[in-house]
Amino acid sequence: MTHETKIAEPQTIKLDDIVRLPEVISLLPVRNAVLFPLAVLPLTVGREGSIKLLEDLSGVENRFLGVIAQRDPSVESPQPIDLFSVGTVALAAKQLRVKDNSIVVVTQGLRRFRVIEIVQTHPYYTARVEYLTDRMDLPDKEKVEAMRRSVESLFQQTVSLTPGLASDLVTIVLNLEDIAQLTDFVASVLPSLSVTTKQEFLETQDVWKRLEKLHFELTREIQILELKSKIQSQVQDEVGKNQREYYLREQMKAIQKELGEGEDSSQEIEDLRKAIVDAGLSEEAKAEALRELKRLAKMPQASAEYTVSRTYLDWLVSLPWQKLSESEIDLEKARAILDRDHYGLRKIKERILEYLAVLKLTPEGKAPILCFAGPPGVGKTSLGKSVADALGRKFVRLSLGGIRDEAEIRGHRRTYIGSLPGQIIQGIRRAGERNPVFMLDEIDKIGMDFRGDPASALLEVLDPQQNHSFRDHYLDVAFDLSKVLFITTANVLDTIPPALLDRMEVIHLHGYTEEEKIQIAERYLIPRQAAENGIKLEEHLKINPDALKSLIRYYTREAGLRNLEREISRICRKRARQLVEGLTTPVVIEDSGLAELLGAPKFMVDEQIDQRVSVPGVAVGLAWTPSGGDVLFVEASRMKGEKSFVITGQLGNVMQESVKAALTWVRAHALELGIDEEFYSKSDIHIHVPAGAIPKDGPSAGVTMATALVSLLTGRRVKPRLAMTGEITLTGRVLPVGGIKEKVLAAHRVGIREVILPSQNEKNVIEDLRPEVAQQLTLHFVNSVEEVIRIALDLEFRPTSSVLDREFVAKESREQQRRLSLN
Repeated sequence: MTHETKIAEPQTIKLDDIVRLPEVISLLPVRNAVLFPLAVLPLTVGREGSIKLLEDLSGVENRFLGVIAQRDPSVESPQPIDLFSVGTVALAAKQLRVKDNSIVVVTQGLRRFRVIEIVQTHPYYTARVEYLTDRMDLPDKEKVEAMRRSVESLFQQTVSLTPGLASDLVTIVLNLEDIAQLTDFVASVLPSLSVTTKQEFLETQDVWKRLEKLHFELTREIQILELKSKIQSQVQDEVGKNQREYYLREQMKAIQKELGEGEDSSQEIEDLRKAIVDAGLSEEAKAEALRELKRLAKMPQASAEYTVSRTYLDWLVSLPWQKLSESEIDLEKARAILDRDHYGLRKIKERILEYLAVLKLTPEGKAPILCFAGPPGVGKTSLGKSVADALGRKFVRLSLGGIRDEAEIRGHRRTYIGSLPGQIIQGIRRAGERNPVFMLDEIDKIGMDFRGDPASALLEVLDPQQNHSFRDHYLDVAFDLSKVLFITTANVLDTIPPALLDRMEVIHLHGYTEEEKIQIAERYLIPRQAAENGIKLEEHLKINPDALKSLIRYYTREAGLRNLEREISRICRKRARQLVEGLTTPVVIEDSGLAELLGAPKFMVDEQIDQRVSVPGVAVGLAWTPSGGDVLFVEASRMKGEKSFVITGQLGNVMQESVKAALTWVRAHALELGIDEEFYSKSDIHIHVPAGAIPKDGPSAGVTMATALVSLLTGRRVKPRLAMTGEITLTGRVLPVGGIKEKVLAAHRVGIREVILPSQNEKNVIEDLRPEVAQQLTLHFVNSVEEVIRIALDLEFRPTSSVLDREFVAKESREQQRRLSLN
């Protein structure tokens, strides 16, 4: 629905001369327009339902329709909630069908109405309405007349300052005697009023309030128009000033030339020419630089274009076109550096050493694009610095988090004032060599808006087959990035566009085990925090291994190391305060003293897990999060009712489907499990996953849901210290899931002793888990839900083949349920 903004002069219409307005009218939704009573508004109708409405009215004597505005003009098929509740009943005066099959209808506003009830929705809306009557709550006639005259005066000023408003509108306003008509007419013709503001005028029945609001809007509009006029005047004065200055500079240039004082410019051009020759530019870049230098020699130094060209040439000659790091590749030295800076990370170190070996054999080879993916705090960025040290190259880091402008990657075109190259070229210049280690941090957090898509701009940068001729918008010449070792980091891979992810070799950093964290804390974190806080180890402070293990287990359960380092820093700060206060004797931090230093433990102890699963209907699942793995409790409860199934805990669509699939499987195999086959017809089932304020989703909770339901319905408790993960099918198959290492490490952190995993994930355990972790856990690999039930509940699955068997099992199930209810 479109409309013309021009509003005709209000017509004098007496409703008594027209037939009685109907109680049920057809609604015509309009975009970006509000029709007022007694106003004429031509509308272009293109929607199928609206065209049908006008066709149905064509043969009616009194063609009334309700013109009502949309809340959001972008909605193509508005629902009743998308329409305002107040509109204007109008008379469809004329109709004209145009070439594109749309209809132009001229509407004459009659009276305000409010929608009471939608009567019909197809092919167009009809509604039962009540008609609104204007009222004047202010009895002071002198005050009303003063406000009216002020509004008329303000409207005259507005028309005089707005070129698009005809002067005849002032005459019309001055001749309107009815204040209600005056407010409606002025509100309808003011182009500065938004649809929302006009709708507020339409919905206001109190004429005095409309008059007050109109006075406010006119006052504000005049202030804006006067400010606009002032700015335009200032701009014209500034343009005249610039022209005068240019004329004076040209005169000064001629005078300097006569006096022989213009030789500095020639010397500068020659210096730039020499710099271009010595910079080692590519043939394309050299030709572009000399062409720009020729233009620069002809420009006056005082012109703005001179500065732009000079800056461009400075960027070209300052880039390391031919300079490469000449460090010798030594695998043993590189291995020592990697082992010095990082504990563990065997696969990643092997991949880096492989790259160094290939680079040593083929120096002209293309550098790969590595992506370190893992939870926060596992050392992705610091690993990039170690790679640069091992290679003997410069290290450049660029954080991509929150970048939404494509020009940040490709640069601005030189048509913009203050334009610069993108961050890639700027980083290369900062490094001073053409083959640095360039880290692109947080590549999974790139944004996109009207300024372009930075992720798409990175496609050429991170493609070894294309980045040998990367073309920055500012430089506009090819620059070779093939020797740069690009390393990207990401917490999750789902938000990275597939085309960009395809160009990178992903190396996963899954997190650290408890033993690895102890080693890292003793070797790196404690010495670093002690030095930063002025503490001398052994002389002032010592943290026992048992205290460090409790610190990791009960205060900092995470995949990475950031919170662990923060807690160690807290201990060092408290010790630093003691030293300043005079306590200089050595302090040994024991396990029992952590609560005094850091407060009560932040995470549940092992006994609390046993308490959570001490009743039937509770099972422990394993979940993957961007911060590492975590345990997830699933609780099931049953009450008297009829087939009600409630799911709570902020579960996403995928997990809700897992719950429903688990319930279906349990109902289908109730007799085999020793459960009353009619349990669902007599009960309400409630599935809840605590921590309901945290949204949860993912395809790995099916076995946990099924176990919780069977535990509830059979009255059997799940085996203590047992956790599980896996998705199920309706036939009872257990499907493989992702994030196995993170989930198993999370189970190990909270004291789980047994873990049930899909059999197809056994290869992930062999490849990713360290042997000492696997040896401390009992891992069960299953193919079916029956195996899960057998392990978790110690319950045998009894298939029933004959009718007698089924009747026997059903009777036994009912007897078991009766005993449970008595207990």
